Amino acid sequence: MSDDDTQSYPPNPTRRKFLLTTGSSVAASMVAAYVPALANSDSVESNSALTEAGPNIEGAVPIKLRINGKDHELRVDPRTTLLDCIRETVALTGTKKGCDHGQCGACTVHVNGKRVLSCLNLALMNDGKEITTIEGLGTPEAMHPMQAAFVASDGYQCGYCTSGQIMSAVALLKEPCGPDDAAVKELMSGNICRCGAYANIVAAIQQVRKGA
Repeated sequence: MSDDDTQSYPPNPTRRKFLLTTGSSVAASMVAAYVPALANSDSVESNSALTEAGPNIEGAVPIKLRINGKDHELRVDPRTTLLDCIRETVALTGTKKGCDHGQCGACTVHVNGKRVLSCLNLALMNDGKEITTIEGLGTPEAMHPMQAAFVASDGYQCGYCTSGQIMSAVALLKEPCGPDDAAVKELMSGNICRCGAYANIVAAIQQVRKGA
């Protein structure tokens, strides 16, 4: 080997120098790949439908949901439940995910004025329909009579089931129901309160029914 050949190699290369050299090369290649993506970012952000729906989802389909009087034009996975769409995409988290199997009633919302279990409904099934969640029922300054009755009767403890209980109770006001507590309990049997505040829940409902 000539002197020129020996000069082309660094004397006694160390592991640290090797890692520094290769690390710099990898970083440079990653930056080079990322720059074109940044150049196209403005066009992605300009799409209002994608902004509301979140990142692109393969196989997503467009839907329009009218929730609490406001239209939401979205692109969702066809398998998305109404519950997940309300909570994760539209960011209305008052509707709770309890069992996610239609057994506890915590996810109850109104669709075209009737109560439904949003965990058992696909978002696509409700395209164009009127949806009301607990956020659309009333506000802290102007509560729905049922919300006020739950507060007055102490119809909750942990509060996790409360939004579903109230949504079912409001729907009950428009449904055939006998005057006694037993009839109310029957129509509210799909809503479970793990804290056991049933007596106060029934009292709140009866208070509103008598007032109505």
